[in-house]
Amino acid sequence: MTAVPRTLTEAASALRSGAVTSRELTEQSIASADRSDPELGVYLHRFDDYALATSDAADAELAAGVDRGPLHGIPFGVKDILAMAEGPTTAQSTVLDPGWGAGKDAPVVARLKQAGAVITGKTSTMEFACGMPDESKHFPVPRNPWDPSTWPGGSSSGTGGGVASGMFLAGLGTDTGGSIRIPAAFCGITGLMPTFGRVPKSGCVPLGYSLDHIGPMARSAQDCAAVLEVIAGPHASDPNCVDAPFPAPSWPDDLAGLRVGVVRDHHFPAGGDPALPGAFDATVALLTEAGASLTPVALPYWHEMITADLLTMGCEALAYHRTDAQTRWTDYYPATRAMLAQGALVSGADYVQAQRMRRVAQDALRRMFENIDVIVCPTSSIAAPPLDQYLSGETDVIATLFEHLHTPYWDTVGNPVLALPMGFNADGMPLSVQLAGRPFEEAGLLRVGQLLQTRTDWHLRMPELGKAAESTELAA
Repeated sequence: MTAVPRTLTEAASALRSGAVTSRELTEQSIASADRSDPELGVYLHRFDDYALATSDAADAELAAGVDRGPLHGIPFGVKDILAMAEGPTTAQSTVLDPGWGAGKDAPVVARLKQAGAVITGKTSTMEFACGMPDESKHFPVPRNPWDPSTWPGGSSSGTGGGVASGMFLAGLGTDTGGSIRIPAAFCGITGLMPTFGRVPKSGCVPLGYSLDHIGPMARSAQDCAAVLEVIAGPHASDPNCVDAPFPAPSWPDDLAGLRVGVVRDHHFPAGGDPALPGAFDATVALLTEAGASLTPVALPYWHEMITADLLTMGCEALAYHRTDAQTRWTDYYPATRAMLAQGALVSGADYVQAQRMRRVAQDALRRMFENIDVIVCPTSSIAAPPLDQYLSGETDVIATLFEHLHTPYWDTVGNPVLALPMGFNADGMPLSVQLAGRPFEEAGLLRVGQLLQTRTDWHLRMPELGKAAESTELAA
């Protein structure tokens, strides 16, 4: 008997050795969803029959010597703001036209299919990737596999929870203010926000036209590298997507010569988790032990970029939703309405000034990266918070949450960022660290992340729900 592989990389190796089949991986994913999804709310739409047929095709191709690469035969989840021909796209909202994207694949989804991935379904989110948890409509409320009374983070909630619980080995999320990295942090997995323009975002319901990123979520940095290699690259449908080669990362045994900037300012606010400083210091110490040199740094224009992200997101979201907001205002969730209303209060002059400040901050970061290679800082200063306080819709609770999330800065400047687990708090909930790099240097971040993950096993830890799935063995 063969144990279920925990990572995409392990599963790819097991498929090629004959230790497991894609059908077995897919059946295990379906069984895990049957068992846990009623509680976790990972899926909006499941494609069980399609997934099983795709897995059988993958097995047949691999047996015939046709190898499409490391994603071939691997179960995947796709966030439900990305178009996929096999089912509807809702963006977890009753407002979106049911015909949006019907019968079409977003470029990133088409690339997954071409690579032989087995897409098991469309995963839950917050409304239009910007709201907060809300149980007032018929959509499931996603929950955290580590403790279902807590929030898995948003807005790529279902993808984060699905990877963490073992419902699939990797998935796609989107990030406009932290929506890949926050659920990666709260669910104890790895998530990569690529450089803006690295991955085509057409076929994705937009939130912020100049802020949206599509990226991989999986257990390991090595897994994320395999996914990025497939989905990256220009596409005619997205004029913002550039032709910048993504070299397959090498996996070094040390970090000799790497210059790391360590950020502490603004990342340890009052009310943060007591375990955070120790976990962060331990992670930084691992970088030193691996040969990296450390320098304290402060992120330039921190407050201005947080403001610019929220201001830009609100304005650009309103530009997309303006017509529906005028005629279907009460069909939106309250949190979504609040963001759109904020966008309506911003003047054109303020919007232009925010874009000018983004360029100033980008230039300042570029100069900083002349002397360092990677920046390290916490992803969030808290672990996953209780879900019920967000279901109540209290605005002060939501405002406090955003004081502890350290992700929006990077969306505003567009640099690539990798979030990965760095330990657990006293309640056994995951904590997370971010690695940020120069534009289009994802390979360097992934190398650092992978090295950290060879020296720790935080990314391999499973919640009890996931362990129940893992206890199922596969026939050799």
